Amino acid sequence: MFVTAMGFSTVPTPLYPLYQAHDGFSTFTVTVVFAVYALGVLASLLLAGHVSDWLGRKRVMMWALALELVAAVLFLAMPSLPVLIVARLVTGLGVGMLTATATAYLQELHGAHRPGSSARRFEVVSTVANIGGLGLGTLASGVLAQYLGAPLRVPYAVFAVVLLMGAVAVALTPETVRRPVVRPVYRPQRVGATHGVPGYFVAGVAGFTSMAVFGLFTSVVPGFVGGILHHPSRALAGLVVFAVFAAAAAAQAGTVRLGVRTRWYAGLLAQAVGMVVLAFGVHFASLPVFLLAGIVAGAGAGVLFKSAIGHVAGTAAPAGRGEALAGLFFASYLGLALLPVGLGVASRSMSLAGATTWFAVVVLALLAAIAVTARGRGPAAGAVSAAPQPVGIEGGARDAGRGR
Repeated sequence: MFVTAMGFSTVPTPLYPLYQAHDGFSTFTVTVVFAVYALGVLASLLLAGHVSDWLGRKRVMMWALALELVAAVLFLAMPSLPVLIVARLVTGLGVGMLTATATAYLQELHGAHRPGSSARRFEVVSTVANIGGLGLGTLASGVLAQYLGAPLRVPYAVFAVVLLMGAVAVALTPETVRRPVVRPVYRPQRVGATHGVPGYFVAGVAGFTSMAVFGLFTSVVPGFVGGILHHPSRALAGLVVFAVFAAAAAAQAGTVRLGVRTRWYAGLLAQAVGMVVLAFGVHFASLPVFLLAGIVAGAGAGVLFKSAIGHVAGTAAPAGRGEALAGLFFASYLGLALLPVGLGVASRSMSLAGATTWFAVVVLALLAAIAVTARGRGPAAGAVSAAPQPVGIEGGARDAGRGR
């Protein structure tokens, strides 16, 4: 279900040129639409990303899936810019509720099924579901739109059916959180808190930078492939974005046996190399170089993002795991919103190649700061991803809600 919901969030990516042709808006407007989605994710993470710690994982998951289905209905209703903006906002609200909740849910289900075992299986499944789902969404959307007709409706209809099927499956999944007898007083997510996780802010900056890279390729690829390279194929645009996320998912799975420190710096290095190659690919308008940059940067961002999630999920207390992960995802999606939109604003006053170069410079500076800071604290300093805390089905996570 995690894969499907994340895939649904990227369905519009290869379709943006069609929306542009339909309503006549610019590439900058595409980045605004993308930012609206990210803002929806941020608002949801801030307001509801942590409530599953005491309301229950399954209940919040079902709410999130309901929002995704509402968004699917909006996409199907009318292919116009105002509806697109509203639908993307609703999609973001659903994704914000789902990411931290699904990640915590997977860890607790894994801990209940394999008590005392290594967290590696959970880390691979959760991060590949997150990142891999984003890639599968663009690929499926591009192929469906290219070959089945009605490109602005068929992809959403297919995903709506799968989301409904998934909601039934989630409804049958056992709960892992025991609700407190007295419901805690509601408060928004504590953005500035470390939740007792060492190196929490370093992990947050790593998530910020990684998701910014994913946001760049998700928002820029359709315009770059269709405009600068003059390849109108929606399947090709979806395939390029898929390659970025597939590289991330493959790197996440392939580095699972590496040490924490090695994995951390491998992610930093690969992402940095990818940014340098990206600047050359855009400058010379070369699809092979651009694709290579996406694969290398995507692999690095995937490994770095996985390291951040594993560190936070493995060191946070069970009763606050959802809230700690919500804070990490909040920082990550902030990067997804800010840097790509900054790229869109910059592209109005300079060439896309120039704007992308500046984007690469900013990302490289952030990566350098992470590398220096992580030497003394954070996952690279030796904090490891601990095994999942044993929980019981229908009432594990014994301390859920305590002290809230």
